[in-house]
Amino acid sequence: MKRYECIVCGWIYDEELGCPEEGIAPGTKWEDIPDDWTCPECGVGKLDFEMLEI
Repeated sequence: MKRYECIVCGWIYDEELGCPEEGIAPGTKWEDIPDDWTCPECGVGKLDFEMLEI
């Protein structure tokens, strides 16, 4: 499992934990998150910014 950081606001997505409050189950790979998903902290679209593997 990997962790990714939003380069706009610093929010971290952890594939192992998912993001249940956003409807993303634990274990969901970054590639499997819908393209229309937005960052829960800053609202930037997935396709509009790059997530950095950390």
